Amino acid sequence: MKKLKDWAAEDRPREKMRLKSPGHLTDVELLSILIQQGNKEASAFDLAGELMARCNHKLSILARLSIKEMMKTKGIGMAKATILQAAMEIGKRRMGTEVMTDEIIRDSKMVATFLRTKMMDLSNEVFAVLFLNRANRIKHFEIISSGGMTGTVADPRIIMKKALEEEAVSIILSHNHPSGNLKPSKADQDLTEKIKQAAKYFDINVLDHIIVSNEGYYSFADEGAI
Repeated sequence: MKKLKDWAAEDRPREKMRLKSPGHLTDVELLSILIQQGNKEASAFDLAGELMARCNHKLSILARLSIKEMMKTKGIGMAKATILQAAMEIGKRRMGTEVMTDEIIRDSKMVATFLRTKMMDLSNEVFAVLFLNRANRIKHFEIISSGGMTGTVADPRIIMKKALEEEAVSIILSHNHPSGNLKPSKADQDLTEKIKQAAKYFDINVLDHIIVSNEGYYSFADEGAI
């Protein structure tokens, strides 16, 4: 195996980034920069390659690994695993920050982008709510309940209580499907209607219910289901 030090200078990840741009680097090359150093048996590039191979070469899978799971790759210790997980978290926060600070919520795609940063890497199902003001700006985001890998239950009373506390004019319901399936279940449909009816008593609009997964998102509003 050709060692990293034997590579042409312009092909080494750090030099390649300096001469070109991050967009020219592969996922493995970017990870090798974060890993920084290898060991006697493998270079940083080799360790990055092995880690990605474990994740079927998908960053979405890598983002779901805990520090302990990353450390199962020989050569990835606590320090390297911590740096990698921090980088994954920064990436997610960057995706969501623009939505949280935007003047108004314009469409389901904008909301789904934010929600995926919060929920797409979770292995269990959670139910969350976005609380909006009169200008359709997000006032607050909160995970209302957390369940297992196949479902969670949300109490409409808790949601309404929180909406009144936040002085929300409208809300957007959301939950994730760790399985990747975006099709709403009968239980999802029934719960949406139940919360919608409860919200009417307080003049609060339920604008949408968005299901997110690593495969994308499903909007009840876009599909005319709310």
